[in-house]
Amino acid sequence: MVSHNRRTTTLAALDALAAQRGLPAGTHVRVHLVDAGSTDGTAPAVRRAHPGVQVTAVGPDVYWGQGTRLASRNSRAAGIPEPTHQLWLDDGVRLAPDALARLLDVSADFDEQAVVVGAVRRDGVTARSGRRRHGRTLALVEPSEGPEPCDTYDGDVVLLPWAVRERVGDIDKVFRHGMGDYDHGFRARRAGVAAYVAPRPVGDRHAGERPAGRAPYGSREPGIGVREALRRRASQPELPVWQWWVYCWRHTGVRAPVLMVAPYVVTVARALAAGRATP
Repeated sequence: MVSHNRRTTTLAALDALAAQRGLPAGTHVRVHLVDAGSTDGTAPAVRRAHPGVQVTAVGPDVYWGQGTRLASRNSRAAGIPEPTHQLWLDDGVRLAPDALARLLDVSADFDEQAVVVGAVRRDGVTARSGRRRHGRTLALVEPSEGPEPCDTYDGDVVLLPWAVRERVGDIDKVFRHGMGDYDHGFRARRAGVAAYVAPRPVGDRHAGERPAGRAPYGSREPGIGVREALRRRASQPELPVWQWWVYCWRHTGVRAPVLMVAPYVVTVARALAAGRATP
């Protein structure tokens, strides 16, 4: 898990994880949380409420992808016994009481050789899940009554059997924040590892507090001008240029050159149009 200035939602996510039921006998869950420079007291609050959680404090310049890599490294260094699975869990997700048991059941159904993704709802609608190529887009995969195959996945709730984690590796270090989960899914596929969305949603995504310093509209904020809009679009919280280019080059084939520049062109056009519309 990775946290940054969302103390209430992070604690709620950990509470829900600690309350999981129906797990196989002898199951022990070790939690590795990377706190990225929170100033709202997240790290000490977690240590008080969940003393068994390993909390690693880093600077605020560490984003989700980097933090997840670090948490994975910490889990591998934790010693004996070697884990049987690794779970990515977003700190804004409150798991259903039987979510982990259901994910483990699906993993067992595929002989611990597949990635299992948990679909997450927000306001009753699926918001994060597996993804399936649909034309030029990656469409959300709706959970059903049985496992649903997917091409890649959002990183909110992802269960990796340890053999799969060893085969595919962690999120690539080039992806400091976003895109690393999609890249991981496509790399798993290329390594011959299938991915499935577990039956039924496994939890709910809570909006929670907005992390400090996060612009409310990002590059879409009205009236910021072309230069500022483009700067925000290319920033780490949105779509940093080099990382986006690497992603396109790896996974979009002959369309890569066009897709590489398209988001920035759209941002410029939107900002210009907004400027002309301003009295």
